[in-house]
Amino acid sequence: MKKSILALMLLIAAIATISAQLPVNLYGRAAVGENGVVAAAKPEASQVGIDILKKGGNAVDAAIATGFALGVLEANANGIGGGGFMIIKMVDMAEPVVIDFREKAPGKATPTMYLGPDGKVIPNSTIEGGLSVGVPGEVKGLLYALENYGSGKLSRADIIQPAIQWALQGIPVTVNLESIIKDNYGKLVKYENGAQIYLKDGLPYEVGDVIYNPDLARTLAKIVKEGADAIYKGPIAQAMVDEVQKRGGILTLEDLANYEIKVRKAVEGEYRGYKVYSVPPASSGGTHLIEILNILENFDVVKLGFQTAQASHLWSEILKLTFADRAKYMADTDFVQVPLKGLTNKEYAKQQATRINMNASMSSHQPGDPFKYESGSTTHFSVMDKAGNMVAVTKTINYFFGSGVVIPGWGFIMNDEMDDFVPTPGSVNSVEPGKRPLSSMSPTLVLDPEGRSFMAIGSPGATRIFPTVAQVISNVIDFGFPIQEAILAPRLFQAASGSLNLEGRYPVSALDGIKKLGHDITIRGDWDSYFGGVHAVLYDYNEGLLYGGADPRRDGQAAAF
Repeated sequence: MKKSILALMLLIAAIATISAQLPVNLYGRAAVGENGVVAAAKPEASQVGIDILKKGGNAVDAAIATGFALGVLEANANGIGGGGFMIIKMVDMAEPVVIDFREKAPGKATPTMYLGPDGKVIPNSTIEGGLSVGVPGEVKGLLYALENYGSGKLSRADIIQPAIQWALQGIPVTVNLESIIKDNYGKLVKYENGAQIYLKDGLPYEVGDVIYNPDLARTLAKIVKEGADAIYKGPIAQAMVDEVQKRGGILTLEDLANYEIKVRKAVEGEYRGYKVYSVPPASSGGTHLIEILNILENFDVVKLGFQTAQASHLWSEILKLTFADRAKYMADTDFVQVPLKGLTNKEYAKQQATRINMNASMSSHQPGDPFKYESGSTTHFSVMDKAGNMVAVTKTINYFFGSGVVIPGWGFIMNDEMDDFVPTPGSVNSVEPGKRPLSSMSPTLVLDPEGRSFMAIGSPGATRIFPTVAQVISNVIDFGFPIQEAILAPRLFQAASGSLNLEGRYPVSALDGIKKLGHDITIRGDWDSYFGGVHAVLYDYNEGLLYGGADPRRDGQAAAF
């Protein structure tokens, strides 16, 4: 009861900080139901998932249908030319399984491939054009999950047909999409294949317009008939190689034919009695999410208060420690020894917690020594069905509109995921052939203290992903916020050094205290997509209801039945 009253009081205080310029449909983005819930970055995609559940599909069926639909509805952020991570927990599984369908470096990649004759990185070479393209993994990842964890009741056509329909009937241009197209106009106008789809007579689309992509529908129809081979072999593969190489890239048919997803063991931790599972490297996100929560657990955050100066200072210092570790240790574990057990160890977290001075900010932190404890413009969606099966998926083409390279005749955008490597030699995350670049994606599943399915959560947002996910988890577990309110709450972000970034609605009462503790502050927009776009689902066992929360910082909306 006390926790519920506290949550209500904190929620009222948080709402009081909200400015007059609210996103449209602030609370209507949430959903509640008894049989299933989907939270995704587009309302149409969430509804696709719900329709699959209504047809008798399970959470995995719904997730894969939602994923293919998002590749059409939010093609600027994800799709066939990209990759990602998925974590699945079926009720009869002892532990979750992680499907790593992250892009990887082509076979001809080298640590110096982005350096000019002067030894400096060639401007834009990692973020635009063919040389920025990694080998995509999305289709193999999504179909592997469907074939191995789907209900078996629905065909590939049942799962993919909604995405085909959206590509044919067209996607509505929202305020958010209009803004993204305008922001990326310079990239789009350089590549005629993309310009033909995402520009209207050479100019940005506006709200109310509709974008059609029959070529993408054709690609999806081919996947229905042929499975993953439609992308990794044959005419589409050849078209990918031809276009990427035409744009200066090094992708080959061998790269596509040899691409394999990785089935990995989840990283795991426990936060105040709740079991937390997330994705391992090549994503840093899951490991550092658990590291953050482990350090946070050493402090009485409720006593510190919600978004007070002291609480904000604590978060800032924890993030400095975490990002220092990320820079030093994190990379693809197939190539580099990463101290995963140390970074997620409770004793290591206690040692890290002792380094925090609650009375003063440090300008930066050095990494710790976890070895002695050893034994980015993305999309996210979460699904849970009535049985308690949970899926969380984060996938991407990296920057909005990826490399800018669109495959002619097939309508999909190639990633610029090579930018997630360090473009110079000497780093654990430097380029190597076949290596997966470091990521911050953090699709995460949480079990309650009784071991039951509790929450599936994740976010886009580059390096802000795992700090954002950690804040929302704390809002729910520590402060008792309902999932939508936990998502709506203002956010902060701090890297290993530099200023503390606060969302514009952050409590004014905390600002002076934060500054007195020695922090330089950067105030960002009231509802700033810089801080991600969380989409989460939660099972309330007291009510017997499934709740979905969606982020107004993007176009997200949950659906349930």
